[in-house]
Amino acid sequence: MPDLDSSVILLLPAAARLGRQRLSATSARRLGRGGDLPAGEAGRRAQLLRHFPLRGEGWPIAALSRQAEAGDAEGASWLRADPVWLRPDINGVRLLAHGDALGLTRADCDALLPALRPLFGDAGFILDAPDPARWYLRLPAEARLPVFSDPGDALGEDIFEHLDISPEARRWRTLASEAQVTLHNHPLNARRAARGQSPVNALWFWGGGRLPAATVAHGLTGYSSDDTARALAAAGGRAAGLPERFEAAPGVYDLEGTRDLAWIEREWLVPALEALRAGRIATLGLDDGDGWRWELRRRQALRVWRRPLAWPAT
Repeated sequence: MPDLDSSVILLLPAAARLGRQRLSATSARRLGRGGDLPAGEAGRRAQLLRHFPLRGEGWPIAALSRQAEAGDAEGASWLRADPVWLRPDINGVRLLAHGDALGLTRADCDALLPALRPLFGDAGFILDAPDPARWYLRLPAEARLPVFSDPGDALGEDIFEHLDISPEARRWRTLASEAQVTLHNHPLNARRAARGQSPVNALWFWGGGRLPAATVAHGLTGYSSDDTARALAAAGGRAAGLPERFEAAPGVYDLEGTRDLAWIEREWLVPALEALRAGRIATLGLDDGDGWRWELRRRQALRVWRRPLAWPAT
């Protein structure tokens, strides 16, 4: 087993999302001296849980992110109710933006929340937004919730492919529809349209559950610009924002959100390979959104007969 204290793991996008981009011959040759690790489950959630595991079942991201930014998640169930932009087209209704991508300000939240709070208050839930991109519903601790899709998994897709049609989800479909009506009629959206901004016309429920009693300590700092990844990393150890480039600190670096392979290679892979050669790190691991995994150790650098790494060829 590699020493986690001197390991670096790069979380990468699924190969198909990089299109026809390819690594340089030099990087592919150096990386090819490593070897495959057992494949993991595909998907963003599975990728994160491989490195920031949780105890128990479920996906309580709302409680974890709430605890990370407000510190008051104990004793209740939580559900994210993030602002989103939905747009109908000939094939359905698509999720086009959510969270930070909407560019909401605190003033925007202060305008929208009073119109929505009575709707959820009548159902016994408390709606608030400690950050304009992340809205929360506080629910009774014993609340039972259906399974919701993460907005990142549904981005650009027809939302009906991600809609829970079970009887247990009926209440939430009703609340979502009523919130859409309220937001559609809100004057803030007319002002946003006049400024050329996308509307905030729906809420996306996801990540429900209670704060886990304990999480699994993973030992490595998680670096990410994604609040979900940072919440998971903070729950199991340490979390930090993603730096501009790799600077030889051990950790798990979340690059899954990019589609620019040249940036991955220039700012991350090349510096990490140099750190490995110089002995500043002992292991470089790669993990993509398809579940493909690769590892290169310092002592493998002399395996010059190995074929160049083919990733991200699909």
